[in-house]
Amino acid sequence: MDVPRLDHALSSPSSPCEEVIKNLSLEAIQLCDRDGNKSQDSGIAEMEELPVPHNIKISNITCDSFKISWEMDSKSKDRITHYFIDLNKKENKNSNKFKHKDVPTKLVAKAVPLPMTVRGHWFLSPRTEYTVAVQTASKQVDGDYVVSEWSEIIEFCTADYSKVHLTQLLEKAEVIAGRMLKFSVFYRNQQKEYFDFIREHHGSAMQPSVKDSSGSHGSPISGKLEGVFFSCSTEFNTGKPPQDSPYGRHRFEIAAEKLFNPNTNLYFGDFYCMYTAYHYVILVIAPVGSPGDEFCKQRLPQLNSKDNKFLTCTEEDGVLVYHHAQDVILEVIYTDPVDLSLGTVAEITGHQLMSLSTANAKKDPSCKTCNISVGR
Repeated sequence: MDVPRLDHALSSPSSPCEEVIKNLSLEAIQLCDRDGNKSQDSGIAEMEELPVPHNIKISNITCDSFKISWEMDSKSKDRITHYFIDLNKKENKNSNKFKHKDVPTKLVAKAVPLPMTVRGHWFLSPRTEYTVAVQTASKQVDGDYVVSEWSEIIEFCTADYSKVHLTQLLEKAEVIAGRMLKFSVFYRNQQKEYFDFIREHHGSAMQPSVKDSSGSHGSPISGKLEGVFFSCSTEFNTGKPPQDSPYGRHRFEIAAEKLFNPNTNLYFGDFYCMYTAYHYVILVIAPVGSPGDEFCKQRLPQLNSKDNKFLTCTEEDGVLVYHHAQDVILEVIYTDPVDLSLGTVAEITGHQLMSLSTANAKKDPSCKTCNISVGR
C-alpha cells in the first residue's frame, strides 16, 4: 500500500553525503508500535531479519527540524527500502497528542544516505522535548512491509526561535504598530511591599529577574534573559501613563532618558496576543557592552533606536525626544539594575486590573496576525 508523500516539507540537501528525506510521508494507518506489535490490517508482513538501527544521533536541531543518523549491521542492509520514524512528545510518549491532533506520529521515508533532515512545523514545536525511535523496512511487491525491531528510544529537545524567525515576527508586528505617540517616562507597577523589600534588602536597587514564560513558546528570552520590566504606553487623550494597572497600585516612574539613550542598544524580543484583539511587543533595552547586551546581540534582532516602528529616541534641538507605537502594548525589559533614587514611587488613583496581567500568559496559536509558519 502506497502512503501519501509530502515532498514540499523537505529542505534541499546541503551536500551529497547529507541527503534530506526525499519522500517524507505521514502514515495514516497504524504501522507497528515500539514493542513490535502490528495491526492486523496494517499491511505489514511477518517479521524478517532486517538490521535494527542503533547508536542513533540527533544533530543540527532547530525549532522545527533536526538531522538524524544511525548505524546498522551490513546483513540484509541492501533489502531496506524505507525507514519508519516514531516521533512523540516526551510528556506523551504513548499518545499522539500533538499541537495538531489530526497529524499522526509515524513518519515514513525512502531509504537514503544518512544523515537525513526531518522538517515540519505541523508536528515539531520549538523548545519541546521529544522521543524518537527508528525501524528499517522492506517494501514487498504486493505492498506489504517487512520490518525490523524498533531501535532504542532517544530523547532530544528542539531549539528556540532563531534571529530569522524573530525577524519574521518583527515584520508582522510592524504591520500593526500604528502611528507613534510622544512619551517621557518609563514606569513599573508593583505592590507597596515590593518597593519596601527593595529598599530594605537591595539598597533601593531593583534587581533583574528571569523573564517568565509569557509570549511565544519559541522565544529565546523566556526563562533565560534577566531584566527589570517596564511599560511606556500612554493614554491617547492625556499623553500620560494610564491610572490602572494589573501589577499593583504603587508605581515607579523614571525619566525615559535614564534608561533609553545613545549608550543603550534596543532589541526586538517577541510579538504575541492572549486570545484578545490587542497585541503585545516585547522590547529589550541593554546598556552597551553589558552582559544583557551580549546575550541579546547573539539571539535577537537589533533595532535602530532612532528609526523603528515601536520605540524611538531622537534628538531635537539638543533634547532627547521619545515616541512609542500606539496600536501595540509595549513591554520593555531593561537588563541592568535600576535604583529607586533615579525616579519616584507613588500610589496610582486607578484600579488593579488583574485580568490584564501577562504573567506566564500563553500565546494564541491560532492568531494569524502574530504567528509564523514554525512552531508557536
